[in-house]
Amino acid sequence: MERTPPATSPRRARLLKGALAAVALVVAFVLLSEPLLLRLWPQSRAETLEREAAAALAAGRLTATDGRGARELYEAALALDPDRPQARAGLRTVGEAALRAGHEAVRARRYGEARRMLELARALQMPRVHVEDLARALRVGEAAGADIDRLLAAAADARRGGHPEQAAEHYRRILDLVPNHPQALEGREDALADLLQQAREATGAGRLHVATALIGLVRLYDGGHVDLPETVAALGTAAERLRVRGDRALAAGRLDDATAAYWAASAVDGEREAAMQGLDRVARAHARRARLEAGELRIDDARRALAEAEAIAPELPEVRDARAHVARVEQLQRRRAVSPERQAEVQRLLAEAEKAERAGDLLTPPGESAFDRLRAARALAPDDARIAAASARLLPAARACFERELAGNRLGRAGHCLDAVQALAGEGAETRMLRSRLAQRWIAVGDERLGAGELASARQALVEARALDPAAPGLAPLAERLRQAGAGP
Repeated sequence: MERTPPATSPRRARLLKGALAAVALVVAFVLLSEPLLLRLWPQSRAETLEREAAAALAAGRLTATDGRGARELYEAALALDPDRPQARAGLRTVGEAALRAGHEAVRARRYGEARRMLELARALQMPRVHVEDLARALRVGEAAGADIDRLLAAAADARRGGHPEQAAEHYRRILDLVPNHPQALEGREDALADLLQQAREATGAGRLHVATALIGLVRLYDGGHVDLPETVAALGTAAERLRVRGDRALAAGRLDDATAAYWAASAVDGEREAAMQGLDRVARAHARRARLEAGELRIDDARRALAEAEAIAPELPEVRDARAHVARVEQLQRRRAVSPERQAEVQRLLAEAEKAERAGDLLTPPGESAFDRLRAARALAPDDARIAAASARLLPAARACFERELAGNRLGRAGHCLDAVQALAGEGAETRMLRSRLAQRWIAVGDERLGAGELASARQALVEARALDPAAPGLAPLAERLRQAGAGP
């Protein structure tokens, strides 16, 4: 006989409904708890930070490097919730406490602590009048403890002893403490006048580097000194005269005199670029002399001329070329007899160069181009007339290559084409002009990369520009900006 299940009682039904309701509440809490906590936690955390900040303030811990000072805790609360008036009021209270603590520290002659409280009050943007009151009290206190009379006496002794730079430093210390101290102001004026007199004497003696350093020192103390414009003008005039003297000496072939004049003129900003260009011309003249001496097989004289060039501008392309040329001649001199095998190799290279020329492979591919074959042949027989004729044919293609690659902003390839022009045409006005144009383009690339924050690329662009033309306009400012960005070469 089949059994029928008993009917559910009303009490059991109510219990079942209650259990289902509890489950539903649990599910709802789980689903809603995460966004709810996300809304409630910042406020809860901010309130905790405010309580901790108030405790730090009550304990006199206004600021701390570990982040547990009242200032740092209130700022952390504001970072979580920028609209909390309690935290903003707390920061004002911290600033007021800093002002009070600063004055107390001044009265107790704890000037280091007073200065820290002054900096804290300024950082919290307390009313300027109250901040200046504390700053003034600090200056007066430090001045009283610094023995101004002793500093004035030391400054006077330094000036009488012929050390105006020491006197100026003593006066600076006094004026840092008492900005309008009349004796210190007058004494500094006199000490700087002594320094400028020394600068004028150094200028007259041709020691422009010394004069430049003295003028720079005066500018640090007082850029508006009454004697400064006249001294600077005299220095500029002397530098211009030296640079002109260097030009004349170079034109007359007196390379040592030209070097000395250009070095002296290079100390002055207004003549530095022209003087450095003059030094490059001297280096090129030494390099040409080295090549000529090597060509006459006077190797010792060639080495001496090359050493002079390298002492001035070792990375100039002309100096590098002269170095390689002297080395080749030395090697050839050791093997003076031209063997039949060498002649055959030159003939083979010339034939391959002509073949590459007919195929249009004037500068590429590297190692197999007409230019590279010709360069290899010249290394074996630099005076061969056939090589000179082939060079004259390739020169227009090298020029066109440079213009094409430069227009396309492919600066590395443009440099390769420039090397070809240099090798084919030698050093001249055209080659120098092309080198200057390429250097300017590298400087522009460096400026762009620096602006984009790509320091390594900007530094490499600076290196490329400097190798092409160390005196290129814009090179020094780019180097300075890289140095300030922490990527100076």
